Amino acid sequence: MSRTATRRHTRLGAAALALATAVTVVGSALTAAPATAAPLDRYLNLPTVNRDAAHGPGGINPILPTDVPTLKKLVEAARADGDAPSSYRALLLQYWLAEATHAAGIDLKSWDPRAGVTANRGNLIKSYRYYENLQLAHRELQWAGMAGMVGADFGGGLADFELATNVYRIGQLQPIANAIVSETNRTLGPVFVDKLPAGLRALARVGAVISAADLYKVQGDILVMQKNIFTDLMPQHRAYVTGGLPALREMHAAGLMSDDILHAWEQIASKQPDAVAAGNARLLRREQGEVIKDQWDAVRAYKGDIGEALTYATTIAGSPSVAGVVPPRSFHPMQVTGTGPDGRTATLTLPLATWNWSVYPERWEYITEQLLPKYKNLVDNHWATLRAQLQVPYEQQFESHRPIWNIGPTLQSALDTMKVTYQ
Repeated sequence: MSRTATRRHTRLGAAALALATAVTVVGSALTAAPATAAPLDRYLNLPTVNRDAAHGPGGINPILPTDVPTLKKLVEAARADGDAPSSYRALLLQYWLAEATHAAGIDLKSWDPRAGVTANRGNLIKSYRYYENLQLAHRELQWAGMAGMVGADFGGGLADFELATNVYRIGQLQPIANAIVSETNRTLGPVFVDKLPAGLRALARVGAVISAADLYKVQGDILVMQKNIFTDLMPQHRAYVTGGLPALREMHAAGLMSDDILHAWEQIASKQPDAVAAGNARLLRREQGEVIKDQWDAVRAYKGDIGEALTYATTIAGSPSVAGVVPPRSFHPMQVTGTGPDGRTATLTLPLATWNWSVYPERWEYITEQLLPKYKNLVDNHWATLRAQLQVPYEQQFESHRPIWNIGPTLQSALDTMKVTYQ
């Protein structure tokens, strides 16, 4: 074959190849055309199966993307198509959750509360840092600021909870609790023992046999609660600061918040002091009385005395970050009056809490009498002081509120200072 014929043959082959390629591309495009809507259809009307983080890591449904750009395009497509917000409810929540985690520096896809405290330490610090940053940038976001400050107590306590998983430190509490119960029985009789806090009596009975598995289970449950609070309220906060009330009204239309929660946000957005306080209080009541109420009840019920003992230990161990707030162990301290074995009226006083943080009505009383009014006072009257406290690096806040070193001394103090007065 001549060179001319060869070149002609080559050109014809190249043209055929180009034509075949073009046909393939066009055919693929035509075949894929109906699928342009398919990705969105796949994400409509999804259940929020993982809105409770107890069910698994990641976002609120495992088939949803977790990156913000993809989620944003899908939400915008649903809006452009005129879909009812209720049909893209899960997608919308996932979008705002991804926005919030991205802003906080948390990897949503890998966020797994059941991985333990060490694995989640960074997530704890980043989430509470984000809460405090919201308060610093938006004075009306008082729930976020207070939650961030209390998060240092909570996170530090969890770090020590993991440290206590070797059982030794929890085991050391049992003899002290047992001594308090025994001394009460010796001095005043079994009637007074029955009036001691249920958690203290439970700790006396089972403190020495609480296992590492028990502690891992309970700390995992508490970490689930922490993520559940973030998943519920941080998407709302992120929507508020980036999209304002229209973004929140879309969430409301999607069924992601009730009428009264939307009203709470309208109060917050008004920036009127009393309305702002009322709106933030409603968010706090949602957090404590709706999002995690049943989960705290389940932790307290775990293996009977074990759950009772561990939740009581969290009550007496905490030391609040908010200025002027008394520690939970000093709120409604123990004082029992009755007839002693010798017939005289006797009063027993112990610096121990008579309540349990895991019981919602008791927790809410403490919050409304201590945390809410005193945090509001800081915002209204001591903003510069509060701002300085919120600006402290969160790692430092976290480490300075680790309470385990004080649990033993707290109970030992209760034993040493137990007083009986007779009339």
